[in-house]
Amino acid sequence: MIILKNYNMKKHSNMKIGGEARSFIEIENKMEALDVIKKSDNFFIIGNGTNTLFNDKFLNIDFISLKKLKKITKIDDFRVNVEAGLDFGSLIKYLEENDLSGIEELSGIPGTVGGIVYMNGGAYGKEIFDSIESVECLDDEKQIRVISKKDLIVEYRNTEIKEKNWIILSVNFIFEKGFKKEIVKEKRDKRNKNHPIEKPNLGSTFKNPKGFFAAKLIIESGVQGKQIGQAQVSMKHPNFIVNNGGASFEDVTKLIDYVVEKVYEKTGIRLEKEIIILK
Repeated sequence: MIILKNYNMKKHSNMKIGGEARSFIEIENKMEALDVIKKSDNFFIIGNGTNTLFNDKFLNIDFISLKKLKKITKIDDFRVNVEAGLDFGSLIKYLEENDLSGIEELSGIPGTVGGIVYMNGGAYGKEIFDSIESVECLDDEKQIRVISKKDLIVEYRNTEIKEKNWIILSVNFIFEKGFKKEIVKEKRDKRNKNHPIEKPNLGSTFKNPKGFFAAKLIIESGVQGKQIGQAQVSMKHPNFIVNNGGASFEDVTKLIDYVVEKVYEKTGIRLEKEIIILK
């Protein structure tokens, strides 16, 4: 275990915004994670920082990194156990190497396996939980247990795991035979073309309201391109907020609030954030 005190979180943010944290802790096994949360009164599991906005002031939080938990273990021909810290792109690569299929539509989503499962990430009509059999968690009773998907509450961009602040340690996936390489290429090309990957961002800022697309509502409300400080509603994809260089936490949060209010004024729909904001 590595413990770093008064650690700057900016380097762990895809938005390139962040202040000093109480501590940053890299754990190397599940029992270390259990030990840390038993001692911490305020912790947060940090993956790749691809959908989390950090305050740029002091963060009275112990950040726990699971990035060293990245093993993939074959259970049988179609079932695979994956540790939470594995980069999601590495899982897609494993599927290709082993001719397995099930989550190709999600190719290109940044983040760790644990982070994407935590929020039931998805794209193009596919969700990560479509291919999950069970999840190994450290629950609020500080117990490690394996929970079947059927015993979990899973919703659009939300899970019981997230609501109860459980820690994902590993995931059992069940796949099919026949990796779909063409789908992976299509989705990655589409992301590279349509998403503002050339600038710091946190992915989709808002959830799609039922029956609507957040991006379309933002365009219709006339706020695409709106800028506060160095934070801007992307002209490439309006559901992304980008950092044009030197944006502050306040710039981004003010812009988020502005978009929510303008969309509500125009459409009567109040957008919900998809990103996580830590103050």
